[in-house]
Parts: sequence; structure tokens; C-alpha cells
Amino acid sequence: MDIGELLQFRPDTGAKRDKKSAGDDLDSGAIGNESKRLRRSKLKNESAIVGGLDSENRTPDDILAEFDLEDAEAHDIFDEASLKKLILKFEKKVYKNQEMRIKFADNPEKFMESELELNEVINEMHVIATIPDLYHLLVDLRACTSLLTLLSHENTDISIAVVDLLQELTDIDILNESEEGAVSLIDTLADEQLVSTLVQNLERLDESVKEESDCVHNTLAIVENMIEFKPDMCVEAAKQNSLMWILKRLKAKIPFDGNKLYSSEILAILLQNSNENRLLLGELDGIDTLLQQLAVYKRHDPSSVEEIELMENLFNCLCSALMLSENRDRFLKGEGLQLMNLMLREKKMSRLSALKVLDHAMSNKDGVDNCMKFVEILGLRTIFPLYMKTPKNCKKTGHSQEENEEHIVSIISSLLKNCASQQRQRLINKFAESELAKIDRLMELHRTYLLKVEDADRAINIEKESMTRRGQVVDELSEDEFYIRRLDAGLFTLQLIDFIILELCCNSGLPTIKQKVIQDIALHGGSTKAIKLVMREYAGNLGDAMQKDLREIEKQRILNMIDKF
Repeated sequence: MDIGELLQFRPDTGAKRDKKSAGDDLDSGAIGNESKRLRRSKLKNESAIVGGLDSENRTPDDILAEFDLEDAEAHDIFDEASLKKLILKFEKKVYKNQEMRIKFADNPEKFMESELELNEVINEMHVIATIPDLYHLLVDLRACTSLLTLLSHENTDISIAVVDLLQELTDIDILNESEEGAVSLIDTLADEQLVSTLVQNLERLDESVKEESDCVHNTLAIVENMIEFKPDMCVEAAKQNSLMWILKRLKAKIPFDGNKLYSSEILAILLQNSNENRLLLGELDGIDTLLQQLAVYKRHDPSSVEEIELMENLFNCLCSALMLSENRDRFLKGEGLQLMNLMLREKKMSRLSALKVLDHAMSNKDGVDNCMKFVEILGLRTIFPLYMKTPKNCKKTGHSQEENEEHIVSIISSLLKNCASQQRQRLINKFAESELAKIDRLMELHRTYLLKVEDADRAINIEKESMTRRGQVVDELSEDEFYIRRLDAGLFTLQLIDFIILELCCNSGLPTIKQKVIQDIALHGGSTKAIKLVMREYAGNLGDAMQKDLREIEKQRILNMIDKF
């Protein structure tokens, strides 16, 4: 293309996540006001071509300057008065279409022209996304209410056009350009229960039709945008049937596509920080739904990068849901333990995420029943081979060997805390078999992670000394950052390993285990003081996950083991 053609170029308005938008093309007015951000992106891709075809040898900066001038001119032309005229025009088209549909209900040809005009003016309204400072006019002139009403329009082409418009208006980058206008718009849409209306529209869409499939994608984008801008509406969005629709969409027996992936992402967002949504998921049989969807990957790996992402999203949703004790009961009754155990045995891509799920299901006192059941279903035969030889890094799923080791020792730690009587004895016997080979592995892990933490501590001490020399104060915030760095270096894994060492040495009833541990420490020039120091810090940082009385009991138990060691 020559430079003239390039300057006339305007990219189409795309859906969220680079999916092409459905519906009619925008008219020349709407296209002429396409956002500068998209045009800059396109120009960057075309810059090499422009350099070869520009007869005047203008640089990309020159061309960008012209685009900036165009935007400035467009902004000057489309002011508050222009927007009011556009909204008035829109309201007139809405009223006319309603009137024609009532008057000629049995003769579609009579109201078709008014429908086309309505669709055209909705497309013209995309220009509003370039001036978020004027979003308040959409609220003041009640255009938002009219737009939401059109989501239930008999003609799905109209509702698709409205969804496309709302997706662009709520684009998070655009919302961040004008906080006042964005707050006004998002609050109004939330008050008008936009999510509920969107879900009603979703129920009538046929995803085998491309335009309607794109509309589903854009609808999910609207929900994501609104939650990202206003996290407080996360719970309300779930209650307005979005969570129910997502579970239904995940269960739909249709080939894997981008909408299923996007649905899993929205589900993860809804569950991330909300116990209310986790509880609602359980009440909607969401645990069973997630297990059913994950069961596919028991013996088969995902066929694409996108499907790997879907699988990981589902695992993350399950882990988030298991933070609620009620869902752990549902997980147990839904035979989730058996499924995860089979995944570990099959050695497919899913087994590394299955480790993470088991870790969440069995941790703390809420995991007692799952720990006991795991031993009953012969889970020890599955977890200990992984303990002895931890899976390496997996680039496809992003799991590292260190992460896998953390989950494995956390599972064993939970088993030691939560198992009783026969199940506990079976666990201890595992460490005693094969001439205490598993104790050798335990001490090997201790040395590995102790070195990592000591290296991190030395680097932190050097940094603290440097801060002191510069006159900077090592405040509480700095100490928190340093502690996080120690955790990243493997401190938590080291604490779990040393907890297992203490538990086996003090409460196993097998003196040979403690003898083996002391022998190994002496052989490698170590000291029991290192283990005691790590565990005292662990006891002092048990956190708020437990109730206060239970936390104090556990802390005292650990301190007693330190004294006995």
C-alpha cells in the first residue's frame, strides 16, 4: 500500500483476546474515530513497508504526528454537544423501531429498515469509546438503560451489536483513561444488573454461528473488564447467574474452543478471592463439574497450548475451591482423591497439577478426612516414588522441580499431622522400609534447601549492611520483602522438610530413624541446631490460617518436639 492508503487505514474493532468482532462493519464516522492505541499498534507492524513505499521519505514519527493531528481534530469536532446529538439520534431510532415492530408485528419487511437504522446508529456510538471523559452523559441521558433493554431485542443482531459496543466502552485501558467517567459508567451498569441481562442473552445464542460465538466471547470480556475495574462486584456478578452459566458452558459437549478457555479464565477470577463464590460453586455442584472436565486428562494430554491453559485453569479453580472446608467434603464424596491418585500413576501432563490439588485438599485440620482416605486408597504407593525421584521442570505447564518438591513434602507433612492409628503407622513404616532409604532422601532434601536459604540469607545481610551504610532504615516493609525473598529461595519447603524430620524422630516410636538422622548430620558436618533454628522460626510464623487456639496448640507441640530432638 502507498502512504496515502496507509493514512486512510483504520483497523476493525476487535473483540477481547484478538477474536474478530461479529456484526456489521462500522460506518465511516465510527471508523474515523478508531482509537489511537490500535492505530499505533498497526503502524508499528507496517513501518517497514512504509519505509519502502514512502515517496517523500517520511519517517514513522512523521506519520504518527499526522495521526495525532487527526485525533486532535476528531476530538475537537466530537464534543459534548455532538455526543448529546448522537444519543438523541440513538433514542429516536430505538423508539422508531419499537413503534414499527408493534405496528407491523406480522410483516417484518415493514420494520426491517428501522432495524437497520438502529444497528447503524449503535455502530456509530463506538466513537464514544475515544472520549471516556464524556461517559457520564451515557448515564445522565439514560442511554445505558436503553442499551441494556436492547440486549433483549428480538433480533439477535441488535443484541450482538450492543454487546460489541459495551465491550469496547468497558475496555480496561479505556476505563483507566478517565476514572470519573469510568466509575459513573461501571456503577450504573452494575446497578442495572448488566451481568444478569448479559447471561439471559447468552442463553439464546447459538455458538455454531460465528457472529453469535464472537458475541459470547465479547460478553465474557465485558464481565472480566467490569470485575477488573471494580473487584467488589465479583460476588454480585456470580450471583447474577454468570457462575451457573460458566459451569453449564464447561459441561457442554462441543469441541474445545476459545470460549471454553475464556470461560475457565473468568471462573478462576470469580473464585480467586471470594469464599462466597467458592461456596456458591459447591452448591451448584461445581466440584463435580471440575472433576468431570479434568478426568479427560487422566490418560490423555491436551492437544494444544490453549488446551494446556484450559487444563491448568481448571486445576487452579479446583485448588481455589478447596480452600473452603465444605468443598473438601464434596471433593472427597466426588472421589476427587481417586482421580488425582490415578493422574499421578499415569504420568501424563496432568500429574504435576494433581500434586497441587492433593496438597490443597489435605492441608490443615480441614484435610483430616482426605488424608485418612488417601492412605486407604493406597495413595502412599503413588506419592513416595515421586518423593524419591521428583519430576523435573515441565516447560509446557510451567511447573518447576522445586514447586513439585514443595507439594510433595507438604502432602507428607499433612499426612503426618492428620493421620491417626493404623493410617499413621502405615505412613511411618514407609520411612522405615528399604534400610531407611527414605530418610536418606529426606536428609538430602534438607541439605539442598538449607544451602539455598543460607545463600539467600547471606545476600540479604549484605543488602541490609549496604542500606545501613547509606543511612537507610530497614523498616517493617523491607523486612517483609526480605522474608518473601527467603520464601522464594525455599524457606517454606525447608520448614516442611525439617518438620517431617522432627515428627519422625520424636513421635514415630522408631529410635533407628533418629539415629539415622543424627548419623547423616554428623557425616556431612552439620548440626541439629540448624534444624532447631528453622523450626523455631516456623513455629513463630504459623500464620492466621488456623484458629487462634489451634495455632497455639500446634506451636507448643512443635516447640516440645524441638526440646526433645
